Amino acid sequence: MARIAVVGAGKTGRGFIGRLLQEDSRDILFIDKNQKLVDALNTKQSYTIRFFGASRDPAVVDRYTARTWDTVDLAGVDLIFVAVCSPNLADVGRQLGQRLDTHRTCRIITCENAVRPAQILAEAIGLPQVFVSEAAVFCTTVEGGKEDGELDIVSENYPDLPCNAAQLAGYRPNIRGVTPMDHFAGFLTRKLFTYNAASCVIAYLGWLRGYDQYGDAANDPEILALLDRNYAATNRALCAEFDYDPEEQAAFAALSRAKFRDRTIADTIARNAREPQRKLGRNERIIGPLLLIAKHHGDVSVLVMTAAAMLLYDAAGETEWQRIKQEKTRGQILTDLCGLTPGDELYQAILDKANELG
Repeated sequence: MARIAVVGAGKTGRGFIGRLLQEDSRDILFIDKNQKLVDALNTKQSYTIRFFGASRDPAVVDRYTARTWDTVDLAGVDLIFVAVCSPNLADVGRQLGQRLDTHRTCRIITCENAVRPAQILAEAIGLPQVFVSEAAVFCTTVEGGKEDGELDIVSENYPDLPCNAAQLAGYRPNIRGVTPMDHFAGFLTRKLFTYNAASCVIAYLGWLRGYDQYGDAANDPEILALLDRNYAATNRALCAEFDYDPEEQAAFAALSRAKFRDRTIADTIARNAREPQRKLGRNERIIGPLLLIAKHHGDVSVLVMTAAAMLLYDAAGETEWQRIKQEKTRGQILTDLCGLTPGDELYQAILDKANELG
């Protein structure tokens, strides 16, 4: 059986992808640049995944080895999952391009909440025999609590990883839970603009209202009213742009709403609001749907408020974001990170709202 590698042994890599592979009796090669994490994985030889709300028995993952880029051998690896956070994709691509066998076909599936991650990775790898697909990750995973070991994960009991079948050029992974979709085009954008945008609405407006726990913010009546207003605007814009069935899109959005309000999924504002500089990109989860809604003359007010809250956001550990805010004005952030132009209606609306809020 061909070897399977997972680049990124973080929460998604070991908590979701690792679990799917373990449940399908596959041996896993974790690759991570964090030497301390790699050493811990190899020393302990297993970790445990508990599930929110005790929805099922804990799962133990032990069919793995772990390596850094300095020690990894990719000989015999035919399938690679990449879960590293989208800003790291280009670097991962360069690392893979230097190590993959140029005479061997390899398939890679990105597991990132981003726009066109497969394209970014494929261009960085630069090898014609490497086929890069992209998956949509719906499963929430967080690090274990005080009662857990340092490697343990707490996860949603989500069973599927849908991925783009066309980008795999006829290859089927044959892994239980990994589901190639024949009509995946636009699905990742749909998910980003529906699920991830809504998550930001809850996280940043929740931060403004002083919440620490994500579930508390997601059940706040005022935030819920704003969330529903944004769902309505987003649904209309997506259906107008991509010709989705309105009832299907409404049901898709309703699933995300129910998930975010589920208090058994123990999550924090800090985790969902982290790295606003990444999430403010022009094609990302706030500015992307904001531009789309504006294009179709919809209600942009909730995402304008969310973008403004992101400009104000401050939290311990956000050193890169704090550096950016020290070096750039709010207007410069909107131009340099968001790709907006001074004088544009959205640029001015976000700036005015940020000034109003703080």
